Amino acid sequence: MKRFITTAALIAFAAIPLSSLAGQDEGQRLITQRLQEQKLKLAAAEKAQGAERDKFMQDHMNMMQETMGRMQAMKPRDGMTPQEQREWIAEHQKLMQLMMDQMMTEHHLMMQGMPMQKAPRK
Repeated sequence: MKRFITTAALIAFAAIPLSSLAGQDEGQRLITQRLQEQKLKLAAAEKAQGAERDKFMQDHMNMMQETMGRMQAMKPRDGMTPQEQREWIAEHQKLMQLMMDQMMTEHHLMMQGMPMQKAPRK
């Protein structure tokens, strides 16, 4: 299973268009790679059942929390021109959107596992 995830991660990373990495600094490239790993973990959770699914979900949540902390600490490097800062911020916003997309998918998966409660009658 671990070999499958590693292979899938390499394939997914290779599928990322290189042009999307052009405007990223090293920290943003690392975050992009991390988000791809998290996406694979989330995909594995979608396919799994029971305790295995719970483990994948917990792993994904932990990875997301760590990545969010790293992203919050990121700042444009000193000495950037205003144009470079705008490009850096645009890349950072793209990464934040990828985070939000994964959080929504994670939320939907968690909601699928919860029994629906009927609304109280008046």
